[in-house]
Amino acid sequence: MTGTDEHGQHVARAAEVHGVSPQEWADTMVVYFTKLWQHLNISNDYFVRTTSPDHARVAREFMQRLYENGDIYLDSYEGWYCVPDETFWLPSQLVDGKCPQCGREVEILKEENYFFRLSSYGDAVLEHIENNPEFIEPDIRRNEVVSFINQGLSDQSVSRKTLSWGIPLPFDQSQVMYVWFDALINYISAIDYGKDEQRFDGIWPADYHLIGKEILRFHAIIWPAMLIAAGLPLPRHVFAHGWLTVEGEKMSKSKGNALDPEQLTADFGVDGYRYYFLREFSFGYDGNFSYENMLGRYNSELANVLGNMVSRILAMVERYRDGVVPEARATAAADSDLEESASSVLDEVESAMSRPSFNEALQSIWNFLGAINRYVDETAAWDLNKDPQLASRLDSVLFNQVEAVRLASLLVLPFMPETAEGMWARLGFEDSIHDHTLPDAGRWGLYPAGQKVSKGDPLFPRIETSG
Repeated sequence: MTGTDEHGQHVARAAEVHGVSPQEWADTMVVYFTKLWQHLNISNDYFVRTTSPDHARVAREFMQRLYENGDIYLDSYEGWYCVPDETFWLPSQLVDGKCPQCGREVEILKEENYFFRLSSYGDAVLEHIENNPEFIEPDIRRNEVVSFINQGLSDQSVSRKTLSWGIPLPFDQSQVMYVWFDALINYISAIDYGKDEQRFDGIWPADYHLIGKEILRFHAIIWPAMLIAAGLPLPRHVFAHGWLTVEGEKMSKSKGNALDPEQLTADFGVDGYRYYFLREFSFGYDGNFSYENMLGRYNSELANVLGNMVSRILAMVERYRDGVVPEARATAAADSDLEESASSVLDEVESAMSRPSFNEALQSIWNFLGAINRYVDETAAWDLNKDPQLASRLDSVLFNQVEAVRLASLLVLPFMPETAEGMWARLGFEDSIHDHTLPDAGRWGLYPAGQKVSKGDPLFPRIETSG
């Protein structure tokens, strides 16, 4: 699930600058994001908008529940507020008088609000973290959260009186929910909390919240406290990813260093784009973008290793067996080594993905591709083809190479779906690769002998550079 947080002062001000209503501004932004996700083949089961009636209903019911439990109370507040980040900061947290998160100006805000008794739940959240060390990942983020809680938690404002762009409180129509409180509830509003108990219980608790590190405090402290107050189980993992930096600085339109996904996909293709960002960086930590490095990985790992491997293997089947994959009839030690590599990579990828560590999973897959290429070189089908008495051995070699490509296509599917589909089609399959799942489909020897393959166009045409 993904979606858009559409309320708050920042959105209202942006809409005013552009001369439209907040809803019209949000509608414009949603089109951009949904089109971009589709372009990048990023799928989701549900795209939640916090302005939707269903979300508003759940948010109001959730707030009412906490209010009736005594966890919401009225008080006045004065503090430094960052409008773009929709976050209050203590004077001691400011950096040179500015927001410590985005570096922009803050403003003093004073008004009567409703507050959530976060301070009452600090011990419960801390106990959960201590009993479930995998709850917050990576470790560096868990340590940050524990340190923050140990400093003592303050109750949090959960409403705004001077703002109309938001969900009205169910018990006080003169105030609207604070944007982050309303937005956090999207995780349960999208799966019919309070509406379809069977569906909700079948999905919640979530296995993973994947979030940016700048909103870790909301997801690892405030959201768990809200859930405990409401009597709901906590998500199993909160995984905070890092920032993508350019020349060591966080991307920002104001700095002029923002990357354009559409330009990069025009240069490297959607799968080349996906591969680079999943392969280059350790998920959970900051990563510094380099166009030259992206180009290097594309040519060396996608064009040379994967693309060239598929092309040369299928070309040999076309050349030596008219494109029809023969049965494996004469085995040798090299075959066993390749099969062992196939078995190992499944275990390695499963282990990496369970953490999750996408770059390690891809490293294991590329190690397997290296084993396939070594098998191709060592078995030398071009030499076997010269001797009719080695026809059986050639059949086995060709079958094993194609079988390895079949497994490789399944392994790269989550990372590069278009590439995997292209490999599947070249292997002669008419069904969808998405109908086959690992580990069952990863058993060695499942390729149907007698099926015809086609080399096709290069999966990743090499990008030539000048100079």
